[in-house]
Amino acid sequence: MADVSAVLFDMDGTLVDSDAVVSRAWLRWCRLRGLDHAAVMRVTPGRPARETIPELAPWLSAEEQAADAAALLDFERADVEGVVAAHGAQALLAALDGWGVPWAVVTSADRPLALTRLAAAGIAAPAVLVTISEIERAKPHPEGYLTAAALLGVDARKTLVVEDAPAGVLAGKAAGSLVAGLRAVPGADFNVAHLADLHARASRTGTGLRLHTAAS
Repeated sequence: MADVSAVLFDMDGTLVDSDAVVSRAWLRWCRLRGLDHAAVMRVTPGRPARETIPELAPWLSAEEQAADAAALLDFERADVEGVVAAHGAQALLAALDGWGVPWAVVTSADRPLALTRLAAAGIAAPAVLVTISEIERAKPHPEGYLTAAALLGVDARKTLVVEDAPAGVLAGKAAGSLVAGLRAVPGADFNVAHLADLHARASRTGTGLRLHTAAS
C-alpha cells in the first residue's frame, strides 16, 4: 500500500481516449513526408510534435519542421471525432473531488488542444492544468509534474502520477512520484487495467489517498 496527497494525470491515453484522432493526425503527416505510420507511432506517445518531428524527419529544415508541428496541432484541435473520457475517468475524478483529494492534468499537448480535448470528453478543466504552453522542458523531463505539484501546494514525492507512455513514466519517476501505469507501460511502480481499476484500489485517508498497489 502507499499513501499520496494528490493525483497528477496525463491526458491523452489516460484521462481522455483520443487514440483515433492522434492516429489520424500522424497518419496524415506520415503520408506527407513518406514515413511509416507504425514506426512513427512508437516514437510519438507522450511527447510534443515540436520535439518528435525533428527526430523523425531530420532532413527537413527547422522552418519546415516547425511548420509541420504547427499544422499537425491545427489538425488535432479541429478534429474531436471519437474523443471521449477514458473508461472510469469520470467516476474516479468525482470520487477524488468528493474525498477532497486535489488532482491536476499534466500534458504534452498545448493549452488550446488540451482544453479542446477535455471539453470534448466532458471533463471540466481542473484548476491546475500544466501544458507544453507553460513549461520549457517536455516529458520525459519532470518539469511538468514538478510544476503541477508546486501549484497544488504538495510535495511531488507525495503524489501519484498516472501515465500511459514511457516518456511520462520517466517524467513521473524523475519527479519522485509514485507512478501508476496504464496499457502495461514499462517502468511504472504498478500497473492498472484502466482508471476504474485504479478507483477500486483507492480509498480516502485522513491526509489524502491510500492505494493498494499490489495486483489483486
